[in-house]
Amino acid sequence: MIRSLWTLSIHIRDFLRRYMPTNILLDAIRTRRGFKWGVPAMLLAVPYLLIASTCTNLIHNGAPEWMHLIVLLCIWNALKFLWIGPVSLVHLVRANAREHRAHQAVQRS
Repeated sequence: MIRSLWTLSIHIRDFLRRYMPTNILLDAIRTRRGFKWGVPAMLLAVPYLLIASTCTNLIHNGAPEWMHLIVLLCIWNALKFLWIGPVSLVHLVRANAREHRAHQAVQRS
């Protein structure tokens, strides 16, 4: 039972990482060339939060309750984009330091 749930969760994760636009963008930011786009990508959290706020207002004014799922999804995506900014800066500093050390090692040789 647990093995089948584990396998199902692996397949769902694989599907979401391959085909969901936010995950594709975050994977592109996590590359060496994409680290510099982490901070500007944080701005994408703003539209997600606006959508979540709008849906919350609609729910309070009588919209269907299933819109709570949209609110949850938008808040989750906003948090992912807010998180990638500082993380990409740390990775960029590490990559630059690694490249600088490699460049100095080549010059010494």
